[in-house]
Amino acid sequence: MAEKGVLIAFEGIDGTGKTTQIELLAEVLRRRGLSVVTTREPTDGQYGRKIRALYKNRQSVTPAEELVLFLDDRREHVAQVIAPALACGRVVLTDRYYYSTAAYQGAAGHDPQKIIAANELFAPVPDMVIMLEAPVSLGVHRVQKLRGETLNDFEQEGALARVARIFAELKGANIHRIDGTGDAAAVHALIMQAVAELF
Repeated sequence: MAEKGVLIAFEGIDGTGKTTQIELLAEVLRRRGLSVVTTREPTDGQYGRKIRALYKNRQSVTPAEELVLFLDDRREHVAQVIAPALACGRVVLTDRYYYSTAAYQGAAGHDPQKIIAANELFAPVPDMVIMLEAPVSLGVHRVQKLRGETLNDFEQEGALARVARIFAELKGANIHRIDGTGDAAAVHALIMQAVAELF
């Protein structure tokens, strides 16, 4: 493993606890002496900032333009962060990756499988995808009540239901579906069982 890094993508609808679980896993892996990079998409780069601006007004671009922004952001992310870290043998934990693009842009009318194929032309396939699953109603509750946030244009309940259906249909030997309904410690324990085979 030291010669080649490990890429783990955390996926799921909003409010499934991805950010919390990445922090918990990173802490465990670092304690075990591994070099860990935590990152996220959309990034804070030039394209990621444009995507974040869409949270308040998604109608300012067409679905096609929106998809291009996500692809451009990921190309930059892979080139500047993911590929160099993997080349150094580090563990990369990313909060969202191209499966999110397939699900969210798929819910907006694009073909999810075509999105995945387009991404895999340049983006490394993750060694493992932690797919956190929870009912849409629970995700929305966590965003609104626990985070105290207003739902952005990507988090409306009807759209999230379509996103969740696409996530549920994605297939791959690297996808591990984790029940995200429990408390943080319970979900973390399930993730540790899943990642044990990688380390």
